[in-house]
Amino acid sequence: MSNGIPLPEALARYRPDAELGPLPEPGDIDTLLNTYHPDHLRDSVVKLTVGANAGDPCQRELADLLQAEAFIDEADLAGTPVADVDVLVIGGGGAGCAAALAAAENGARVLLATKLRLGDSNTVMAEGGIQAAIEPDDSVQRHIQDTLRGGHHAANPALVSAMTGDGPEVLRWLIDQGMQFEQTSSGDLHTRRAGGMSTARLVHCRDYTGLEMMRVLREAVIQHRSIEVCEQSPAVELLSNEVGQKCVGAVLTSMLDGRLRIVRTRSVILATGGLGRLHLNGFPTSNHLGATGDGLVLAYRIGARLCDLDSFQYHPTGLLHPSHLAGKLVTEGVRAAGALLVNGLGNRFIDELQPRDVVCAAILRECGEGRGIRIDEQRVGVWLDTPRLEQAQPGMLEKQFPNLMARTHVAGVDPRREPLLVHPTLHYQNGGAVIDVNGATTVPGLYAVGEVAGGIHGRNRIMGNALLEIISFGRRAGAAATANRDRGPKKVTLEHVNRLRRALTLAGLPMTQRTPRVLPAYAAGGAWNR
Repeated sequence: MSNGIPLPEALARYRPDAELGPLPEPGDIDTLLNTYHPDHLRDSVVKLTVGANAGDPCQRELADLLQAEAFIDEADLAGTPVADVDVLVIGGGGAGCAAALAAAENGARVLLATKLRLGDSNTVMAEGGIQAAIEPDDSVQRHIQDTLRGGHHAANPALVSAMTGDGPEVLRWLIDQGMQFEQTSSGDLHTRRAGGMSTARLVHCRDYTGLEMMRVLREAVIQHRSIEVCEQSPAVELLSNEVGQKCVGAVLTSMLDGRLRIVRTRSVILATGGLGRLHLNGFPTSNHLGATGDGLVLAYRIGARLCDLDSFQYHPTGLLHPSHLAGKLVTEGVRAAGALLVNGLGNRFIDELQPRDVVCAAILRECGEGRGIRIDEQRVGVWLDTPRLEQAQPGMLEKQFPNLMARTHVAGVDPRREPLLVHPTLHYQNGGAVIDVNGATTVPGLYAVGEVAGGIHGRNRIMGNALLEIISFGRRAGAAATANRDRGPKKVTLEHVNRLRRALTLAGLPMTQRTPRVLPAYAAGGAWNR
């Protein structure tokens, strides 16, 4: 049984009306996490050698990117066209759009540069909802406590307080932009409770909340006269002043013809998202194609301090079967609605509404100890018991989770009649650039918002705080970035690149890899990376 229960045997054993025994005693959570969570896999973490975080633990794949040769040098800038704007936003997902809109609303001329197309981001794949303390029995303080507890009290309390306090206003702003949310029969916003929450706080639009959010943000950005959008134009380097101590712009390149473009500016806002496409520890990922950690690389090279580089979130319920859907999410909203997790023996093994890292570790324990459901030698998972949910609440899946139904229908799977085979998938970057309550990093002139920023969630994020964070801090950073009213940079340099290059050489580190890694190697156009 060490490799798990074969899929045909587990299917034959499964019954949606079978009596389920009581949950086992949870045991020590720290022991569970330290034994089974992927962050603690042997040899997956190394210590950084150079840079602002020298000596800190970091996931090996990320450390290789942070301690690498730059994509360009000063010779590449000769004769490169130059553009001047007030604020440069790098990233076209929810955080970047919110920041660009806030900066433009405060009178700035904004250039929004995005690697792929405007809106191509993890935001559109956020299904579950957005947290905000709006119910009579809820409060911002409860939201703060849930967030700190879910993140193992490792988050910055000032950032958590700012984000949670913004919650109700964020909802009002989104509704003003035209975003639609599910409502109760009396016309109030519908809320539900999910993992790590002490009460119902999750506001949602069925199971495509992020897609609906991105729809209205994208339309608002396109229509704003003070925002110029530059698509298929990733940033390959930041620019510093003469002494390399202030961010004064960036170098963009074209995905179409490889030409470079210099953008000089008073403020740069990084909104580049996460790094799921690095497939840490060999896990599949729920992330979009461009999530390759660009922002962390650029911020670190210019001297920004980062945090929690050894902490990542693996979503408990990524689809495992059929194989072409590997890593695609089954939103936590399904578990919030009542779906149970069941192992190959037909037993529950964890409270489904525990924080995500705990549920993830529990699933990996079941698989590692032989109680999972085996497809082959590499793939083992557990059941998400959707037929039992459908039996208890007929029509629930089709009404509340149309995205899930459409995705599984294409694959020939009907979750109303057969359970879904799931396994954790790399989902979210808990750490990132150290910021203050306005998104300012430790480098003057550089801001970070969204998944590239750290300190907001601690060492685990609870559902619904990501969509809240990108709007809360996106708007804060956009407004703060316009407060810089100096005349702009007199000279732009790559002095910070030269400084890190010298440090890498002195440390004897290899200089064979150039970063950022704009696309994963297996992507169409992945060979574009040097």
